[in-house]
Amino acid sequence: MTEDNETTPAAGGSILVVGGGISGLTAAIEAAEVGYEVFLVEKEASLGGRVAQLNKYFPKLCPPTCGLEINYRRIKDNPNIKVLTLTEVEKVDGSPGAYEVTLKIKPRYVEDNTTGYDELIESLQTELPNDHDFGMSTTKGLYVPHDMAFPYKYVVSPDILRTGDAKKIKDALPEGAVDLDAQPKSMKINVGAVIWATGWTPYDATKIDNLGFGQYDNIITNMMMERYASSNGPTRGKIIRPSDRKEPESIAFVQCAGSRDENHLPYCSYICCMASLKQATYIREQYPEAKIYIFYIDLRTPGQRYEKFYKQIKEDENIFFIKGKVAEVSEDPATRNITVVAENAVTGEKIHQTVELVVLATGMQPTAKDNPLPVNLKTDENGFIVNDLDKGGMFAVGCANKPLDVVSSNQNATGMALRAIQTLVNR
Repeated sequence: MTEDNETTPAAGGSILVVGGGISGLTAAIEAAEVGYEVFLVEKEASLGGRVAQLNKYFPKLCPPTCGLEINYRRIKDNPNIKVLTLTEVEKVDGSPGAYEVTLKIKPRYVEDNTTGYDELIESLQTELPNDHDFGMSTTKGLYVPHDMAFPYKYVVSPDILRTGDAKKIKDALPEGAVDLDAQPKSMKINVGAVIWATGWTPYDATKIDNLGFGQYDNIITNMMMERYASSNGPTRGKIIRPSDRKEPESIAFVQCAGSRDENHLPYCSYICCMASLKQATYIREQYPEAKIYIFYIDLRTPGQRYEKFYKQIKEDENIFFIKGKVAEVSEDPATRNITVVAENAVTGEKIHQTVELVVLATGMQPTAKDNPLPVNLKTDENGFIVNDLDKGGMFAVGCANKPLDVVSSNQNATGMALRAIQTLVNR
């Protein structure tokens, strides 16, 4: 591999995987372990994607470490995989079996990743929103992205480059440890196939005017709940309500928040129902007597294992399922409690349920929807990439292709890795 606009030798046996989430990791490992050279590029400073933000994931309800750490070890042990973080694809030329790809690599600014920067980090003044925690915590300008970051390397935020903090970092570290004048680099590689594992982003709940997100503090999203429940999250795993850090005694889950709605996401996002059922177990572990209300249009629990999980949740006498779409919410200024209004589709009764915390089950939107890829790929009306298996060469996996859970994403990524290999074999 070379940098600064040089080109690697032709590599028809090479595969580029774009995106280092669970789908990208799986595709890269499957291809590399049968002998193909793989370039795995990720735009963020570390791998892991959305799974790294979860508290637990199905089907075993294990923490992200149990899946990600195994994959990271397989990557470290496999010389066929070349990982490039802080890297984006700028251009793709060529055809199946022979692509020339231009990459842009942003600087990390830190050249020496010796640990022991804690005292220096603590002395820095600037507090930046922590994107890993959806802005619910802050980070300093010199940081490791999160506890499960791979590679586990420090980064300097570009936001502090012209501040006193930057000077403090440069003065404190040994010569050569940082290069705050580093510039992005361009690099070209030749590959025979490209796998797009660009993932998903939570739908912007501020766009859903009637559900109060951003207006009332005690309304959060399902991904924010994952971070609250995570031991490495903003509250170290303690589920509290944001306004006063109170332990909530009543919680409402609002399903299809933005999904199955022609004004937002017209499709079902597949994961939301199971995510809320899973998060009900988070609450029950911490608050055995809390009342939990789940407002839904339809509950989707695909497969025998998920259906069994749903039946177990239904046995909890303090969990109430209300079939009805939430029409509006309001806040009591004195208590900061939220009243959820919906019509029960079974009884016809209009329900006004007051709770201390509301969780919006926001849907998933393909990342490529608002961040178009630098290549002409067919997408559906919702921004998901449609695979052209006859043409070959380029393939979308996981949630870049359609809404999927972790297990299905892995299965899909394995299948598309085989398709990519077929492109090389049939060249």
